[in-house]
Amino acid sequence: MGDIFQSAGEALLYGLVGFSVMGVAFLALDLVTPGRLDRVVWRDRNRGGAIVLGSQMLGVGWVVMRAVGASESEDGLGWGLLSTAVYGLAGVLLMILVFVVIGLLAPGPMGAVAFEDRDGQPHPAAWVHGATYLGTALMVGAALS
Repeated sequence: MGDIFQSAGEALLYGLVGFSVMGVAFLALDLVTPGRLDRVVWRDRNRGGAIVLGSQMLGVGWVVMRAVGASESEDGLGWGLLSTAVYGLAGVLLMILVFVVIGLLAPGPMGAVAFEDRDGQPHPAAWVHGATYLGTALMVGAALS
């Protein structure tokens, strides 16, 4: 019975690390996009912003899942949590870097373009950014296996 509670406690701790990595990812995306991301998505109901943010959160969740699997947990819980956080943050850094590079290569300010909704439809750039986040997450996840 004690193993169940120990495993549940460890799962909770890994979940808190994952949640923290997601929080950092949100803040990082907020820095490279126009406007306050929380207002853009929740108050302004911007579909492009929701696509980009939702894709990022799915991607970060995938990276954290793979990071937990690749964690150094055999060296103890502390090392497992630390390695999960480091791997997860490395994935976030790479995702933001890809976002910025695509913004530099695309015509116009990509972050602003991705958040342009017209006639209730998101700009196609939002889908490109969303797919880029997911693709980057798959690459990082593969590297962690």
